[in-house]
Amino acid sequence: MSFAVASPAAATHSGSLLSIQDISVPQVRDLLVLATKLETMPHRERIAILDGRKVALLFYESSTRTRTSFELAAKSLGAMTTLVSDKSSSIEKGESLHDTGVTLRALGAECIILRSNYSGASELLARSTGLPVLNAGDGMHEHPSQALLDLRTMLEWFGTEAEVGETSLQGKAVVITGDIRHSRVARSNALLLGRLGAQVVLCGPKALLPQEALQLAPGIQMERDFDRALTKADVVMMLRIQRERLVGLDLDATEYAVGYQLNERRLQQFAPKALVMHPGPMVRGLEIDSAVADGSQSRIERQVTHGLAVRMALLHRAFISSAPEDLPAA
Repeated sequence: MSFAVASPAAATHSGSLLSIQDISVPQVRDLLVLATKLETMPHRERIAILDGRKVALLFYESSTRTRTSFELAAKSLGAMTTLVSDKSSSIEKGESLHDTGVTLRALGAECIILRSNYSGASELLARSTGLPVLNAGDGMHEHPSQALLDLRTMLEWFGTEAEVGETSLQGKAVVITGDIRHSRVARSNALLLGRLGAQVVLCGPKALLPQEALQLAPGIQMERDFDRALTKADVVMMLRIQRERLVGLDLDATEYAVGYQLNERRLQQFAPKALVMHPGPMVRGLEIDSAVADGSQSRIERQVTHGLAVRMALLHRAFISSAPEDLPAA
C-alpha cells in the first residue's frame, strides 16, 4: 500500500496530535493536569464528557497496549468506538488511506486514532478528513502519546508531577538503549524530554544506532558502551529489537544480548537507583531479563496505567477546547 502527500494547503484539526512537536511545554503541563483530573473523576461524571461521541480506531499494525488503552480511554469518557484493521476491512483489498478516512467520516466518526506502518500517514489522514487525528504510531516517525505517558511515569518516579515545566527533568539523564534506528518511541521521547531539561543519551550498536541519530534533537549524546552509559543514568529506557524491520542489517542476537541486555547484574553494578522503563512489547531474554522487568526499579506496568490517563486527556483535547480546570460535557 502507498499513499501520496496531501496538499499543504489543507488544514489539520486543532485537536489532532500528529507529532510531539505539535504541543508546547505549557500544553504538555495542561495535558498531564487534565489526565490526573480525569483519572480521579467519579465514573458517572467522566462518562458524560463524550457521551455518544464516535471514535474510530484505524490500525494497520498489530497493537496491544496502545490500541486497548485508547479504546478504554474513549469508553471511559462515554464515547462509542469501532475498530478497523487492515485484516478485516477494504484496506486488505487495496483501499487507500484517504478513502478509508473519508468513509469513516461519512459513517459518523468524529475522531480517528491511527497506527500505520508508513511515516507521515497521520498527517495525510488529518488533512484528508479534517477530523482530529491522534497518531498512535506512524512507521519509524513518531509515537507522541507514548512520549507523554513516559514523561508522566518519570515525573511520578522523581516526585515532580506537580512541577511540569522546562526544568522538570533538569539534571536527569535518560539513557535510551536498543533499536533506535527504527524506533518512533525513541524519536518522540528525544524530541520531548530535552525540552523539560533532561539529558538524553542514546546507546546501541552501529547497526541500530546510526550517527545521524544525534540530529534528532538538540543536546543529544551518544554512547556505544552500555555499561558506561548506565553509570550516567537516572532513567534507563530499553527498546525492543524490531526483527520485522531488520532485513539487510548485520546483527547477531546473542552478541547483542551480551553487550546491551539490561540484566540484574548490570543494573545493580552500574545503575542501582535508576528507573527502568520499556514501551513494550518486551522480548525477555534479549534486551531485558525478567528479574529486571519485574524488579523493584521497573515501572513498565505503571507506564501502561499512565497510558490510559494520558489518552483520556488527548481524547478530551481532541473533542473539547477548554482549560484543564474546566471539564464541560461535549
